[in-house]
Amino acid sequence: MSELPFQNSKNQDVTPFFIIAGPCVIENEQICFSIARQLKQLSSQYSVDILFKASYDKANRTSKNSFRGPGPQEGLRILEKVHQQFDLPVLTDIHETFQAAEAAQAVQVLQIPAFLCRQTDLLEAAARTGRIVNVKKGQFAAPADMRYSLEKAGENSWITERGTFFGYNRLVVDFAGFPILKSFGKPLIFDATHSVQSPGGGQGCSSGNRDLAIPLAKAAICMGVNGLFFEIHPDPDHALCDGPNSISTDTFEKQLPRLLDLAKAQN
Repeated sequence: MSELPFQNSKNQDVTPFFIIAGPCVIENEQICFSIARQLKQLSSQYSVDILFKASYDKANRTSKNSFRGPGPQEGLRILEKVHQQFDLPVLTDIHETFQAAEAAQAVQVLQIPAFLCRQTDLLEAAARTGRIVNVKKGQFAAPADMRYSLEKAGENSWITERGTFFGYNRLVVDFAGFPILKSFGKPLIFDATHSVQSPGGGQGCSSGNRDLAIPLAKAAICMGVNGLFFEIHPDPDHALCDGPNSISTDTFEKQLPRLLDLAKAQN
């Protein structure tokens, strides 16, 4: 099933509903493999395409002391191994133009972080790899303005909503903007866990309210998204990055069939 979300990714009308899930950042190979194994089992059980997501280097951190990940050499090795062993498509972030080609050798989707969604050179470098480019909508960006980012990202691109600034340390989800984002003709994804983040709200790190992630995901499905994005972790309270807004792998497994049923009801 690893190719299905990509075959029709240029047209949202024929893109099958899919899920992106995984830890915010690679902590170690064991955690990544444990999560990937669970995602593969759920993908088979519910006949849904699931992409494994993890970052090998989180450059956008509140504090210089925040955990960033293992770096490109070890991180990309782990991500490539996840793809090979579990036959799951893999997505990871890039922050610099020189990272695009190297990351594209290991993963199937390159993600542009929200704060970088207007960086022309980065978007174009990602597009040149031929990989799908998932563009996170900037917390500062109006929905209509994202058409220009997608033009830079190329024909084979996705757009992901992840909340809009509503004041210091708070985000709000503008569901009225979803039809505008869908009008670009690209698959629209809702990042349920980053949308409940409190940026910089945790004394040198971000905080959040994970209890809101599933309700917002259900609302996004009703607004016609093509996919959902979740940061998941076996023990979110002790995750090294984005723990407060991540949901547990057990919660994800419990809620997945309910979310898929809701998605089917929209068709």
